Amino acid sequence: MKILFTFPGQGSQRPGMLQNLPDGDNIRAEVRAVLGDEVETLDTKAALCHTRAVQLSLLITGVAWARALMARCLMPDIVSGLSIGAYPAAVVAGALNFADALQLVALRGELMERAYPHGYGLTAIVGLTRDRLVPLMQGSKTWLANLNAETQIVIAGSDEEMAKVAHKALAAGACKAQRLAVSVPSHCSLLDKPAAALAQAFSAITLSRPRCALLSGSSGRVLWEPQKIADDLAFNMARTVQWQDAVIAANQRDARLAIEMPPGGILTCLTRQAGWVGESVSLESSGIDVACHLANALRK
Repeated sequence: MKILFTFPGQGSQRPGMLQNLPDGDNIRAEVRAVLGDEVETLDTKAALCHTRAVQLSLLITGVAWARALMARCLMPDIVSGLSIGAYPAAVVAGALNFADALQLVALRGELMERAYPHGYGLTAIVGLTRDRLVPLMQGSKTWLANLNAETQIVIAGSDEEMAKVAHKALAAGACKAQRLAVSVPSHCSLLDKPAAALAQAFSAITLSRPRCALLSGSSGRVLWEPQKIADDLAFNMARTVQWQDAVIAANQRDARLAIEMPPGGILTCLTRQAGWVGESVSLESSGIDVACHLANALRK
């Protein structure tokens, strides 16, 4: 039986998320060496209005809490992240240096926000299957962004166009249509150019073969080759998230405990909805002691 570490994407952020991190002084020193004193304000309410600060905060938080688990001898067999969560997953797997990840994620956020500074984003549609939702999108300038579970789908586009589709979806029986706390149209062709620019930055970075299975949230496949990992990380902003496929792949690899790194527990809920067959817990709500207990029980 194997253990999966999961790392959430945008929408889970909140002010103060970088406070009280495990081994906080040391990780702040690492971040300060790359970003300077910006680390002190990244998780403020004002800063989190910007994609760059959100993504950096999620990277730092994910790495800090995963390291805390590993310090307790709870090592992952598989790691996977949703969208920006792929970056802390790659760091924890040993494929990407943390300092390099900070620089790349800072650039990623800047490129995405520069391309779409306002008026665009993501909306979650809950309660309709893909086959029922896609016809409602016909004629609109919206795209499928996340296939999180059979009836949990996220669309991307302008606020106006997404609102039209959301209205149609609710009329067609969707139980929820919620604009997410994401200010860019992620995971669709609108971000092809920013992704290509980020890929150029990756050409100057050396990646390594991961120590554990690195499961792509974009393709649902395990990646081992550094070049394929670089491609996945650079272009995942413009590719549809296939979280349900990733969960199925983890199930097939005999993973039976999924532990979501902070902040929040959104990804734990999505993982369960996507057909997870084992235990799935949010580290923030359950705590390190519970996670270690579940891991020890699994491996007896």
